[in-house]
Amino acid sequence: MKSPTDIEEIEIQVRQVVAKYGRLSQDIASLSDESSLSEAGMTSHASVNVMLALEAQFGEFPEHLLTRSSFRSVASIVQAVCTLPDH
Repeated sequence: MKSPTDIEEIEIQVRQVVAKYGRLSQDIASLSDESSLSEAGMTSHASVNVMLALEAQFGEFPEHLLTRSSFRSVASIVQAVCTLPDH
């Protein structure tokens, strides 16, 4: 189980990746952890770029996590990353 500090660090890293690759129409800092990234402007193409950047940082996502719901929000991405074997 991840400590709160580990989860906070993962969240910071996820927010940095989404800010860089998500092509949001809103500033990532203005979004809550539960805010819809698609409503904030992230397209399906941008979500693929986010996923590739996250895989480079955290390791490969198993197929069952490659869903729209896994990339719905910062919180859902953090939850997915926390299930990866190395994190």
